Amino acid sequence: MNHLQELLFRLCSAPGMSGAEGAAVKAAEQELKQYGTISYDALGNLVCEMGDSTAKRRILLDAHIDQIGLLVAGITEKGFLRLAACGGVDRRALPGTTVTVFGREVLRGVVCCLPPHLVEGSEEKVEPVDKMFVDVGLTKEEAEKLITPGDRILWEAVPRALLNNRFTAAGLDNRAGVCTLIRCAELLANEKLDCSVTILLSTREEVGGQGAKTGAFAHEPTESIAVDVSFAGQPGVPEQKSGKLCAGPMIGVSPTLDQEMSNELVRLAKEQQIPFQYEVMGGKTGTNADSIGTARSGVRCALASVPLRYMHTPVEIIDTEDIENTAKLLAAYVKEGKTWQI
Repeated sequence: MNHLQELLFRLCSAPGMSGAEGAAVKAAEQELKQYGTISYDALGNLVCEMGDSTAKRRILLDAHIDQIGLLVAGITEKGFLRLAACGGVDRRALPGTTVTVFGREVLRGVVCCLPPHLVEGSEEKVEPVDKMFVDVGLTKEEAEKLITPGDRILWEAVPRALLNNRFTAAGLDNRAGVCTLIRCAELLANEKLDCSVTILLSTREEVGGQGAKTGAFAHEPTESIAVDVSFAGQPGVPEQKSGKLCAGPMIGVSPTLDQEMSNELVRLAKEQQIPFQYEVMGGKTGTNADSIGTARSGVRCALASVPLRYMHTPVEIIDTEDIENTAKLLAAYVKEGKTWQI
């Protein structure tokens, strides 16, 4: 397993649902603390500051660290756990999967599913999450001693390296972005920077992006690049709506993004011979870039995304070459990117 795969394994092995990102944040801190000054804020955002803190040019690099999951909504008379979704969980991927319940003790369970022999009508029908249940093998009385409504539930999926630099795990949205920023910090570690660089690993993106909103307000950047994941090509996904694995970062082009910054990322990618691809969006990006751009009186903002297959399932897949090339592009922007009039 190569360096980036090992890093991804550590990041994806730490639980970090929206609003309960503590373990994931601590895992990221262990990787980032060697590169800059670490701090936290009231929403649990992890901040790593590098470069010249007195510089007029202040660059914010953001990646959200939270992941989707489930909440315990209650316990039935027979001991099954009722569910509520936390973020955009793909309910089609839930039935029959194993999960971890983070109660007073860490418990294992399975999402209940009907045998196909007993399904009336179409087998393709999938119940809403709030009509699904988790079986942890306990009676109601036993479950109530260990589990409280609001406890978090995550897919039990072991991160694994695949062939050809591919990697699969639950939570690669957006630990892939977190890994990218850690690798970027590593590339910048021995550089004499004439700007201030703030790496923001923000919380709660999957439920509204509150971490990025407050983090961007607090650190007053003059410019920002958000790093997230976006759709990679797979069966059933139109080519015009997806990028390609191992084809480099997807540079966002959108009315809500700063066109000059997007152009500068393209220029640097060409100049540095870093593979890249365009991601054209007709409106909002659906990422933290949307809220960072409107912080305080406005922030120039760009978006670079890592291509990812099977988003919001327990088997998300990325290619570590895309992480490496995205990190190289960000490092080039910090070191050599155009200085905007301040």
